[in-house]
Amino acid sequence: MKLKHTLLFFISIVLISFSVVAQETKTDTPTDTISKATKYGLRLGLDLAKPIRSLLEDGYSGFELMGDYRITKKFYLAAELGNDKKDRFETNLSSRASGSYIKVGGDFNAYNNWFGLNNALYFGLRYGLSTFKQELLSYQIYSTDQTFPATTVEDPIEYSGLTAHWGELIFGVKTEVVTNLYLSINLQLKLKVAEDTPEGFSNLYIPGFNQTNDFSEFGVGYGYTISYLLPLYKK
Repeated sequence: MKLKHTLLFFISIVLISFSVVAQETKTDTPTDTISKATKYGLRLGLDLAKPIRSLLEDGYSGFELMGDYRITKKFYLAAELGNDKKDRFETNLSSRASGSYIKVGGDFNAYNNWFGLNNALYFGLRYGLSTFKQELLSYQIYSTDQTFPATTVEDPIEYSGLTAHWGELIFGVKTEVVTNLYLSINLQLKLKVAEDTPEGFSNLYIPGFNQTNDFSEFGVGYGYTISYLLPLYKK
């Protein structure tokens, strides 16, 4: 009997020990140590649409660099810097516009990311400034006499030091495809505010603003960019 009681005592001690260990293991479950911080930094990139357009479209060449800097959870400072050259061949004249431009403003991210994601559904505002030159490559002399073909003058005239100003509303989607690497697409609605006009003809194309028309001060554009985030700190 004493042997049985002794065995039961030791068995009870073992069971109690296992119970205590199990409780301690359950109680000491590690807490979540993932840092719930968002990356802030400078994002730099290139508009892929312009190099592709340069390859596919005769008479056009251009490039654009972009950057943004996050200042709050939703707001970013943003800017684009680029260069365009565009040849235009109309019925009565041929011209070439070439020059550089800069756009500065800000973006607002309207998308609420899950933790760990850094995608954006954004809209923004820009002020655009272009400095460019226009070259009148050839033109026809107007005549009311249709007996003979119109005379075409091929004596290039250059107008340099021209400027144009506009406001721009931009809508876009930005996706982080791998860590810190982003692809984005955007649409731009532009409103021309002021421009220098060459003597004798109008600006058919303004670098940064794109094609113009005689019936409206509005213009449109688009972009497809790849960019990389340089994280400076977390918040």
